[in-house]
Amino acid sequence: MEPVSTITGTAVPLPRANVDTDQIIPKQFLKRVERSGFGEFLFFDWAADAEGEIDPDFVLNKTEYAEAVVLVAGPNFGSGSSREHAPWALEDWGFRAVIAPSFADIFANNCTNIGLLPVVLTDDEVTELTAIADVPGNEVTVDLESQTVTAKGFEASFDIDSFKKHCLLNGLDHIALSLQHAGEITSFEEHRPAYKPTVHL
Repeated sequence: MEPVSTITGTAVPLPRANVDTDQIIPKQFLKRVERSGFGEFLFFDWAADAEGEIDPDFVLNKTEYAEAVVLVAGPNFGSGSSREHAPWALEDWGFRAVIAPSFADIFANNCTNIGLLPVVLTDDEVTELTAIADVPGNEVTVDLESQTVTAKGFEASFDIDSFKKHCLLNGLDHIALSLQHAGEITSFEEHRPAYKPTVHL
């Protein structure tokens, strides 16, 4: 995955509480085996009407938010099922960070596993940031190294697990973490009895 350091760009305001993974990416779109191709169906039931026609009033359909990289959401974002497709859809749409007062644990872990940064701020800070994002063109910067979120007239800090921060800063997913020990793995396999299963890197 790509390293995460500083993310700067337009933020999309989505001040809805308890947005679950089925609302993020509805179940009928979970048929792909690749991790790509889900972005166009992000928040589909809100972005389109019952006939599938695009709703121009939904925030993600507004042209001024077309290049947004940060989503500012409500509390308990990503609740519901553990489907990895939810962060995949957000990343595929173009988001690189999601800011909310709280996240479902599995969803947050799925985000960091693919390089999508979940940032927890206080309710008041998210409310203030939502108001800033409500005005298209207002840029938001998320700095993982300093663990800060800044915008014009706004600054807040956030906590993150040190190991997850290390992985994000260095672009290390589970496979990359394993490959850091490729030498030890190869050495182990070379000395493993031939009648036992082996792993070839």
